[in-house]
Amino acid sequence: MKTLAISTVTALALAIGASAQAASIKMGTVAGPETEVMQVAAQIAKEEHNLDVEIIEFTDYVTPNAALADGSLDANAYQHEPYMQSMVNDRGYDFAIAGYTFVYPIGAYSEKYDSIDELPEGAQIALPNDPSNEGRALILMHNEGLITLNDPENLEATPIDIAENPNDYRFREIEAAQLPRVLPDVDMAFINNTFAQPAGLNLDDALIKEGPESPYVNLIAVRGGDEDREEIQQLVDAYQSEEVIEKAEELFDGGAVPGWK
Repeated sequence: MKTLAISTVTALALAIGASAQAASIKMGTVAGPETEVMQVAAQIAKEEHNLDVEIIEFTDYVTPNAALADGSLDANAYQHEPYMQSMVNDRGYDFAIAGYTFVYPIGAYSEKYDSIDELPEGAQIALPNDPSNEGRALILMHNEGLITLNDPENLEATPIDIAENPNDYRFREIEAAQLPRVLPDVDMAFINNTFAQPAGLNLDDALIKEGPESPYVNLIAVRGGDEDREEIQQLVDAYQSEEVIEKAEELFDGGAVPGWK
């Protein structure tokens, strides 16, 4: 009986110790200020929920979804819903939305011209080459009257979907992270604020820019069925906090709009 009692107490102590251990998740982000914002959320998650968040940084838009799909990540936070849906359609991923983060408006920048009216005929324009963000840029051009799209509601439009290009603009499709580097070599480049801000570009200086009404709110993506998982929702709660808003405001200088309000 004495041995049984000792064994029972030991088992109970182990169970209590296990329950006291912090849960953990792996979160993917794109290197740069978005990672710094996530670090604040991770700190809050630790303080309020005893949740350890391991942040894994990426430098492109494709790998974080591949890592989420194969189980290397529990979640990622870098993309908006049109982009995620295009990846789901193209690659058969089973993803779900656990929560929303910020709208990071896209802008068209130039080192050669101060307004779109100065763009010459045949101007070379760089576009992000990933699904949906390319269409996002072309729709802005359509709305400014620079081109006419066959379907201005098509979020995945590419240059072949341009019906009218009266100024014979030439388009270069470039990986989003590389666009700041090619800016000096083109007449205008559409750059997501994720990459514009670290390159010293201010959204106020963009020749064309999205407003806060943009539908391209970024999100926290997870594998299907994990959206209500306790640890995931604890992180969402930590992310959607005033401390995170303040950090994003500091880093993006008004170029990050809370997408959950």
